[in-house]
Formats: sequence, structure tokens, C-alpha cells
Amino acid sequence: MKNIGFLSFGHWSDAPGSRVRSASDALLQSIDLTVAAEELGADSAYFRVHHFARQLASPFPLLAAAGAKTSRIEIGTGVIDMRYENPLYMAEDAGAADLIAEGRLQLGISRGSPEQVIDGFRYFGYQPEDGKTDADMARTHTEVFLKVIEGEGFAQPNPQPMFPNPPGLLRVEPHSPGLRERIWWGAGSRATAEWTARQGMNLMSSTLLTEDTGVPFHQLQAEQIQMFRDEWAAQGWERRPRVSVSRSIFALTTDEDRVYFGGRGGDSRDQVGILEGGAARFGRSYAAEPDELIEQLREDEAIAAADTLLLTVPNQLGVDYNAHVLENILTHVAPALGWR
Repeated sequence: MKNIGFLSFGHWSDAPGSRVRSASDALLQSIDLTVAAEELGADSAYFRVHHFARQLASPFPLLAAAGAKTSRIEIGTGVIDMRYENPLYMAEDAGAADLIAEGRLQLGISRGSPEQVIDGFRYFGYQPEDGKTDADMARTHTEVFLKVIEGEGFAQPNPQPMFPNPPGLLRVEPHSPGLRERIWWGAGSRATAEWTARQGMNLMSSTLLTEDTGVPFHQLQAEQIQMFRDEWAAQGWERRPRVSVSRSIFALTTDEDRVYFGGRGGDSRDQVGILEGGAARFGRSYAAEPDELIEQLREDEAIAAADTLLLTVPNQLGVDYNAHVLENILTHVAPALGWR
């Protein structure tokens, strides 16, 4: 069995052919797709977070709304850029959204990726301390966030409060028990995966890896996953960690599918490029008739190693078509691979 869900970037534009033409469309359709995915039997709905872009950016209102309209499906992010976050305010938002969803929140966070503007986090009021990098700042914000969502009191109460306080130091409210175990780190390298294990976070293996050893992406990613699990075991954590990978996968079952994705040939090769001055390897996408697609996916070692598969959806094609994309995988592909 494998947890199968979708990952949406929440793009919107008024370009010809787009069925998501405004921010309102993107948000409301994201909720509708989550409801549809739950009805189809999918396990999770994840949303990307990008600032200064015509994409989803403020996740907690969306997560809370989706949580209120569903009852079973996991709801999460992939990922929140911690360079931009006030960790205590984020803890309040996350606690509230998780309580509304009755403990179904799965928060993917990370140090961030290249954004639409230069040092966008500075516009949000954050900048690294002297001698530190923006990645250091993201990890510092993460350390604080992880600590406060554990629920221990740390703030000195006012001796003359407006309302009565419980005894002892106060914590951020609302507190949602168990949320700390449902935090994931988006790791783009093998070393970061090991760091993730040391922090006791689940692993969200990135859609690209910021290193290139010459092996196919799925093998490098599988190696990253194994290094994460080895380090997790070495740390002696009691619970079993979770690992997700994301892929663009399309089963071609209709003429519409073939028009949209049939010409891709599955993008059967990895892409290698330069990101932030270093080598990066990007994974392939898959698009084929179901029988051929099943055989291709059998060879993907990272998908086999992960417990959670997130299908990146073309959200601008609308709710109905993306529900069809999910249904194709759940119906025509997953059973043959033992995922269902």
C-alpha cells in the first residue's frame, strides 16, 4: 500500500486555455479538488507555497478551509519557505488549521528555493544575522517553530492578566497535540536528508536534487531516502518516519489526455542543469498508455522506496480534468503496482 495524493502549485493566469484565471479561482478550486480527491479515494492533498508569484502563497486559510470541507484526506504543504516565517505566528496558524482538520495536517517546510524577487524574505522583515546565510536563518526559524509546537510553556505570564492564566509558563495557543510528528523537511541533497533525520522530521524529497553523481535521478533519490532512514535509525527515534516523492505522471486513457500529454513521450530522460551556481538533477515525467506506464513506474526506485507519492497536477486545466488525472492513476495504475 502507498499513500497517493496530489501536489498543486496553484497557478493562475488569464492566458487562453486557463481555467484558473484569478487568485480566487486558484483558492476555491484547490478546495474543490481536495474534496474531489477525497471522494475518489486519494490519501492526501498538498499545496506548494511561492511568494510574489501568481501561485498559492498563504497556506493556512486554504488548509483550514479544505480541512473543514473534508473528513479523511491528509492536507499539507510542499513546501513552506521558512525564510519568510515568524515561527510563533506560524505555530498559532498551524495549530488552528490542524485542529480544524482534526489532526490531518502534514506540513512540508524547507529553507526555500529561488523566488520571484531578490531576497524576498527581506520585504517580510527578515534578514540573516551577520555571518549567517538565508539558509541558516530558515533553519533557526525552523528550530523555534519545532520547539513551540511541542506544547511546553516558555513565556512568563503577566501577574495581572486580563483573563485568568493556567499555572506556570504559557505556551502558544491553540496547541494541536501530535502536530510535531507531522512536520516534513523538503530536502534537496543527501546531506540535508541526514540533517532532516537528526531533527526528527519526515522527509519530503525534492523534485530536484542539488547534486549530480551521474546516476539517474530516481537512483540518486533512492540513495538519499536510504541515507535518511539510516540516520533516523542511528538517532534512535521511536516512531517510524515517513518519506514522500513527487512525480508528474499521466495515464493516457482519453483523446484529451493524448492531446495534452501524448506528445511528451514521457520526458524519458532526466534533466541536468545549474541552480544557484551548482549542478542539479531534475527527474523525468511519465506519460503513456496505462500498461506501458505501469512498466515504466516499476523501474523507479525512489517511488518504490517512498511511502507517499504526490502527483503534481496541471491545476490550470481545472478541477474536473485534474480529478480525472487522479482517478486514472488510482484506477488503472495503482492496483497493478501494489499501491492499492
